[in-house]
Amino acid sequence: MNLDKIPQIKHTNSDNFFLLCGPCAIEGEDMAMRIAERIVEITDKLKIPYIFKGSFKKANRSRVDSFSGIGDEKALKILRKVSETFNVPTVTDIHEVTDAAMAAEYVDVLQIPAFLVRQTDLVVAAANTGKVVNLKKGQFMSPESMQHAVTKVTDSGNEQVVITDRGTMFGYKDMIVDFRGIPTMKAYAPVVLDVTHSLQQPNQTSGVTGGRPDMIETIARAGIVTGADGIFMETHYDPSIAKSDGANMLHLDHLEKLLTNLVAIRKTVNSLK
Repeated sequence: MNLDKIPQIKHTNSDNFFLLCGPCAIEGEDMAMRIAERIVEITDKLKIPYIFKGSFKKANRSRVDSFSGIGDEKALKILRKVSETFNVPTVTDIHEVTDAAMAAEYVDVLQIPAFLVRQTDLVVAAANTGKVVNLKKGQFMSPESMQHAVTKVTDSGNEQVVITDRGTMFGYKDMIVDFRGIPTMKAYAPVVLDVTHSLQQPNQTSGVTGGRPDMIETIARAGIVTGADGIFMETHYDPSIAKSDGANMLHLDHLEKLLTNLVAIRKTVNSLK
């Protein structure tokens, strides 16, 4: 993937990691704009290439009454407004073949969820839009197996592909990150570490996914040290009221300090090459 080919992305010559960051789901225009404004301010200050993340709908839910979205077109229009207002690219995840062309009208990067990354028709549909395709590594897949998902994109004539590691299932209710996977997958495509989803604790008896947000900086630091090209994380100004994945989200107030530390580590890693 060539970052410079992503519309509106900035600071690509900074030699920093790039960042995919925002709320888990688009809950409304005010919240999306508030979060985006703060992240843009921080990433411009630190010269981090930035892509705003927000799901226009959530299809993978623990319970039928879990929040799934505010309406597809409404949420996609909010993503477009974020992009136009703050001059940043955007990413959203898709779940069905028909989502690909629809979402591609509004965003710059199409993300394939981890549970769906083996779905050939979905991956190919995303690739055929010509947008950057972000492949989430399945929690059940080895790093080596992701080369086949990448090949589905490139064989479709799209070289703009990235892999995101979001942890591997460990038992029934926990995730672990095998950092050996980062250099392994970098042989196939640039690699992003999804810090917050890697700290999920799924399959809780309550039907609401848990998490370990206290470990966010630990995992993020390790990702930079082991060569991650990018960092993915979800943030909210009040995770306790977030309608999706609040238990493993980073509070927006803590983002600047974390990113400042990661930039410092990245500079050290770069100096060792």
